[in-house]
Amino acid sequence: MGGSKNKSPAQKDKSQKKDAKSKKSEKSNVAKTGPSVIIDESKAIKYINAAKVITVQDLARQTDVKISAANSFLQKLLGEGTVERIGGFSGHHLYKSVSGK
Repeated sequence: MGGSKNKSPAQKDKSQKKDAKSKKSEKSNVAKTGPSVIIDESKAIKYINAAKVITVQDLARQTDVKISAANSFLQKLLGEGTVERIGGFSGHHLYKSVSGK
């Protein structure tokens, strides 16, 4: 059951130089951007007006976006007064369109 062998000082220096170069190149290649999920508003409004009851999960499924994006869109519409909350609990709320059918 042998352990790791000790490297010579020259080998240690070489490995440290390689590690420093690879870490710098990894950091420079990564560009940090914020989440850029865009919901198709025309498709979403069309679904909202046609549906009797709207849930965040259904809206996300119909518009092909994440649930968090659909939820933020519904919260925006709720603030504008386009939709109203009619029920639900614990984050699973039901909405209906104010101007819809």
